[in-house]
Amino acid sequence: MQSVVLGRLAEDQGRSLVQVGPCTIGAHRLVLMAGPCAVEGGAEMVSLALRLKEMGVGVLRGGAFKPRTSPYSFQGLGRDGLVMLARAGEAAGLPVVTEVMDVRDLDLVMRYAAMIQVGSRNMQNFGLLKEVGRTGHPVLLKRGLSATIEEWLLAAEYILAEGNRRVVLCERGIRTFESHTRNTMDIAAVAAVKGLSHLPVIADPSHGSGRRELVAPLARAAVAAGADGLMIEVHAEPAKALSDGQQSVTPEQFAVLLTGLAPVAGAVGRSL
Repeated sequence: MQSVVLGRLAEDQGRSLVQVGPCTIGAHRLVLMAGPCAVEGGAEMVSLALRLKEMGVGVLRGGAFKPRTSPYSFQGLGRDGLVMLARAGEAAGLPVVTEVMDVRDLDLVMRYAAMIQVGSRNMQNFGLLKEVGRTGHPVLLKRGLSATIEEWLLAAEYILAEGNRRVVLCERGIRTFESHTRNTMDIAAVAAVKGLSHLPVIADPSHGSGRRELVAPLARAAVAAGADGLMIEVHAEPAKALSDGQQSVTPEQFAVLLTGLAPVAGAVGRSL
């Protein structure tokens, strides 16, 4: 039986747009998704969300369920974190995106999040992908730690084949022999996938490097390569963050990043 590749870019086909609340991903406006790696407190989350809204962020991110390498690391606040994130998004007028790790939590996450994130560790969790595909909910699919471009696109097919066409791909770096960075950000993959698929593609330079000082240059590179948006970890006090503080920028650093990003976005026909 011949396979049907729903995400393939055909010659006579335009690019897909994915609506997340009032935010359109895949249009001429560069979509910014920002927030802390993990939701840590309600008041802090609201304060940060309001600041990010003023800076032009379109989607608020924050983790309630955290897949960590060590079982002894902070695992997130779970349902309480989802409530805090949703309240912060409502206060700032921003839709929220957060990760779902388990099929059993899917309904709960959808109750609070406008967009479901399938993280890199679950990119080939095919049971989860199928269930997410049956929801019709907007999905952010992150590339796996060691996934090829083909494997990443085929993971998206699992969602598309179940009838959910509201899929956004996210390049977040892959594991290589390099040890200076947490991951190796594959800028070429952004351009390659834009040529292979009609789905929107965003980039996560925070996980793509694991180093705060590299987030801004990688963000500019991703936009120049054609990314439809960026996902960036922002924390009011990165040194006190319960997870990923070393790759998080402060709101002030985020503002500087946006200033440097504007000329690049304009050069490729995008607005911030």
